[in-house]
Amino acid sequence: MTIPVLNPEGGFRRLRIDFSYDGTNFQGWAKQPDYRTVQGVLEDLIGKLVRAKVDCVTAGRTDAGVHATGAVLHVDIPLSADIDIDNFAFKLNRILDEDVRITTVVEAPEGFHARYSATARHYEYRIADGDRPLSPLERHFVADWYRPLELGHLERASQSLVGRHDFAAFCKWRENATTIRTLHEFSWERDSTGLLIARLCADGFGYNMVRNLVGAAVCVGEGRYDFDWILGVLTDRARVSDSYVFPARGLTLAKVDYPNDDQLPAIAQEAWSSRQSADEELE
Repeated sequence: MTIPVLNPEGGFRRLRIDFSYDGTNFQGWAKQPDYRTVQGVLEDLIGKLVRAKVDCVTAGRTDAGVHATGAVLHVDIPLSADIDIDNFAFKLNRILDEDVRITTVVEAPEGFHARYSATARHYEYRIADGDRPLSPLERHFVADWYRPLELGHLERASQSLVGRHDFAAFCKWRENATTIRTLHEFSWERDSTGLLIARLCADGFGYNMVRNLVGAAVCVGEGRYDFDWILGVLTDRARVSDSYVFPARGLTLAKVDYPNDDQLPAIAQEAWSSRQSADEELE
């Protein structure tokens, strides 16, 4: 394991960048040879502007087709780089393709690490169920489900999973990765257009965990299984079928929480100690 660099090395400054993206035409966050990824696009552009090779570290790596409205990263750039930080977001947005937008760029406080300093991630999942039509403008951001879903059943099933548990049944197995998580929120609402919106918040999510949880709740919401079934899946730790993994397009990383600045180093050290490097969320 590599100890996370909580402060930039000598001759560098650390920036915190808040950003959003439409994941439709990206092969996820993490850079891959011969594929367009969010990390690859941002590192390439920032590197050109600061005239140095840079590494962007994000709070949560999203999978192909997943979106973000509240993503956060940090990047260390040379002190010699001649940038106007107040106008850096504007300059980036003038060059970036329209499916990525920088919200803010600021000097990161001491001890800030985008991944390890984060205390919680918030995701939203949108579903058009039953005979509620999916409009052309929604097709990249909403999943459709052909059966009607009962909101009360979704809520009851989801609430039973809130708390600190081993979510092995809802995560794809990854070597050296812990599946113990604290799920702070798993709630549902139906908006004025009839769209179902699930909101999930946890200290971290395993690989495909959000989409597995949504798929399992839908099984109860449509009446396929009773309420005891979803708790049985959790406690038995038997991996649920891949058929329960809902499509990436309905999922959005909405927000990342961080503690007060004076708590950043301690939180980062604790998070790193409890998770190995392979244990990065990939939704």
